[in-house]
Amino acid sequence: MTTPEHVPGRAPTPGEGADTAPDAGLERWRLVLGSAAERHTGPLGPGNAGRDAALDWLYGRDPDLARRGMRRSGTTPRKGGDGPSAVTAVDWLDDIHRLFPKETIERLERDAVERYGIQEIVTDPAVLERVEPSPTLLRAVLRTKHLMNPQVLRLARRIVESVVKQLLAKLRPEIRRAFHGTRSRRPSRVPLARDFDFRQTVRANLAHYQPGERRLLIERAHFHSRTQRHVTQWQLILLVDQSGSMAGSVIHSAVTAACLWGLPGLKTHLVAFDTQVVDLTSDVTDPVELLMRVQLGGGTDIARAVEYGAGLVENPRRTIVALITDFYEGGDPYRLLRTVRALVEQGSTVLGLAALDEDANPEYDRELAGRLAAAGAHIGAMTPGRLAEFVAERLGR
Repeated sequence: MTTPEHVPGRAPTPGEGADTAPDAGLERWRLVLGSAAERHTGPLGPGNAGRDAALDWLYGRDPDLARRGMRRSGTTPRKGGDGPSAVTAVDWLDDIHRLFPKETIERLERDAVERYGIQEIVTDPAVLERVEPSPTLLRAVLRTKHLMNPQVLRLARRIVESVVKQLLAKLRPEIRRAFHGTRSRRPSRVPLARDFDFRQTVRANLAHYQPGERRLLIERAHFHSRTQRHVTQWQLILLVDQSGSMAGSVIHSAVTAACLWGLPGLKTHLVAFDTQVVDLTSDVTDPVELLMRVQLGGGTDIARAVEYGAGLVENPRRTIVALITDFYEGGDPYRLLRTVRALVEQGSTVLGLAALDEDANPEYDRELAGRLAAAGAHIGAMTPGRLAEFVAERLGR
């Protein structure tokens, strides 16, 4: 009697050789689809049972499963001691850090906090000691730090410091580069690779083209020169909405302000607002301390914040007011429009940014944003690097 061969892409039938290795592709689909798919994919091998339990602990609590008549999880029992005990967030974190690669861990932690609201990850000291710092967890810390006791707050600060350090290392060179001058049409005698003029070099050496070998011999390379920006007596006033949905923009505003601080000729202000206005400019050099002072949530009075920013203007024609908000106004929209229109008419540049972060994916009140655009504001969404380029372009005029 012959044993049936294992066919890739087919689940083994009952009674087939127990020592047949599970199909890796089918196992991945089984992990994605859950236990309901097992009759089509076959059972998981011992190596993936732990991964399945960790995924089930998190995604098994999805309410959509109940609507489809499937078992809900999130309370999978774990055997130990004299009886079963519920899996805690600490247990789960230990498991996923042991079972999954780093990029998967970050996704699982993000879903735990943002999708399922498992706040123990950022409020339990035992969890905070194990968790991997990430932008997602930083946003969660900012949203929940008002609930933390001093011990938990000290541990949470580690996440703030780690993520801010990563962002500074990434953004500082990108932002400073925007202020190092633009290339000029004038030629340069200094041969720098970053200033290589490809078009002029090809044009000047066409006489040395060798058709037989399809090669262009470069007798002399050409380079651009650079103009030095003179940035004097400019102001950048960042007005940042600290409502809960703007957490990512608050973080990047703080780090961006720290990167811009001290640039020649640029005076940077950072103001946070909800229904009240808090000037955080004195803490700009320490973005960690600044973020620990931010209180996310609450109402929004954009008009009050813009009026405060207007009061900081020293030279209107050398001022950029960057309003970072979702434009859901809880105050007086007519007062807001009047103030923005007055700023524009006196010569200030007004930016309305619906997002300031790495993704620049905006979620905002388009009706009010459109009215602000009609009043003369520039409306959009930017990464911090693009904001720096915009400021540098204005300063270089």
